[in-house]
Order: sequence, then structure tokens, then C-alpha cells
Amino acid sequence: MKLVVQVKLLPTPEQTVALEATLHAVNTAAALVSAVAFDQRCFRNYDLREHTYDRIKAECGLAAQAAQHVIKSSPMPTAPSTPTSGPATWARRGPSAGPGPKAGRSPSGRTRPSPTTIGACPG
Repeated sequence: MKLVVQVKLLPTPEQTVALEATLHAVNTAAALVSAVAFDQRCFRNYDLREHTYDRIKAECGLAAQAAQHVIKSSPMPTAPSTPTSGPATWARRGPSAGPGPKAGRSPSGRTRPSPTTIGACPG
């Protein structure tokens, strides 16, 4: 049996200030991770940790667990997903949708990221 409970947080004014500061620090850290990832073309979590962990702790003042979580939660970039045959590519595939997915495409028709896009840091 699953029990679901809704709660409403009612922080004190001091806790509110601390929560806002933490959210600001996390957003700053996420922007830093994103900038490093795209500047260095480095998208694997392990490699991003190597490049950003110490900076996040020093510049944003986050604890270790929060810093690791920000790095892990950074979105993975993907190749641009542009349809090749117009809007029908995005439609739900059915018997009349034509041939199956082409090489390098997922079943939904979207472009898969290349291994070099999501691989280790260059160099």
C-alpha cells in the first residue's frame, strides 16, 4: 500500500533567506557546469566532475553532496533533432508511416547524439 502525503513548508524568515541563497548558489553552479561543458566539449559526468567540482565548492560555497548533485543533474546535450521529411516524421508511427527508422535515428525519428558529442573530453 502506498501512502501519499502533501506537506506545506513554512520556513522561518531566517530559513527563507538560507533557502534563497542556496537556490541562487545552485543556479550559479549549474551555469558554471554548463559553460565548462560547452567550452571544453566535455559532457560525461565523470569528466565534468574533474573540471568543475573544486570550482563549484570554492566559488559557489556548496557542500560536497550539493556540488556532486549539480554536476550530475546538468542536462546532457544532444544533437539537433530536425525532421528529415517534414511534420510527418514527428507524428506517431503507424502502418502508413513508411519505412522504419534510419541508421542513426531513434525509433521516434529524432537524431541520436554521436559518440563524439557525448564522449570523453577532447585532447
